[in-house]
Amino acid sequence: MKDFRAVKTELACYAVIIFAAFLMGFAIKNLYDPVNLVTGGVSGVAIIFKSLFDIPLWLTNTLLNIPLFLAAWRLKGWNFIKRTFIATVSLSVSLYVLPEMTIAGDDIFLSALFGGILSGVGTGILFAVHATTGGTDMLAALLHLKIRQYSVSQIMQVLDAMVVLAGASVFGLGSALYAMIAIYAVCRVSDGILDGLNFSKLAIIISERSKEIAGSIMKNMERGVTAVKSVGMYSGTERDMLFCVVPRKEIIWLRDIVREYDKQAFLIVSDVKEVFGEGFIEDISQK
Repeated sequence: MKDFRAVKTELACYAVIIFAAFLMGFAIKNLYDPVNLVTGGVSGVAIIFKSLFDIPLWLTNTLLNIPLFLAAWRLKGWNFIKRTFIATVSLSVSLYVLPEMTIAGDDIFLSALFGGILSGVGTGILFAVHATTGGTDMLAALLHLKIRQYSVSQIMQVLDAMVVLAGASVFGLGSALYAMIAIYAVCRVSDGILDGLNFSKLAIIISERSKEIAGSIMKNMERGVTAVKSVGMYSGTERDMLFCVVPRKEIIWLRDIVREYDKQAFLIVSDVKEVFGEGFIEDISQK
């Protein structure tokens, strides 16, 4: 029965991933591409290639992601990429099967705004279920294995900026400026879905099973955990209080781990505006 529930939950997750990917595919095909908005990522490269070489969006998205997934599979394993693989395949399928529609006409501002909103919803949903659409996200994660002094998000920002600059060279500076509006909308909407506006989250966990929870966080999330002895003043019970800082898109993952081991655990999550150290922002004062 437990296995059936797990399978049912996983299938529901896959359905959500497909829905989110189709939202993003709709935005790319019917809002970004008609007005040549390059907002970064492999989808931005696909829009450039379609304009220059008349290559379909879905084909570029598929071909550029294949070597990235093969490398990620070899280095990180299937469990690391399976949800992102489903999202990427779904995005390519959506770019192929969705009909071309006139949504905003030639109004580039409306295309940027509503394209950003739809893409932001899709991105937020994917982050919430620990998935992405591959592309620069996957490439950044792979490069981070070699360039440890920069975080995954920093590498991803550089890669996306390069794609946007390439779009500006092909379609002009005006198109790139409108792309900035779309990128801002994506960030704001996806942040709203994830219920966080800051870079990281601080989790404080008090549980009778703190050792198991800490072990799972360190093994599965590869995040550090600090334990501090604490005493409940009402009961006089001594327990370990766990401190853990994670990127905002990983907080739902952490919540799931805590609930898996102890549904009665006391969990506090707060915003953290600046985090310096391994896996986060490099401390510029040490340069």
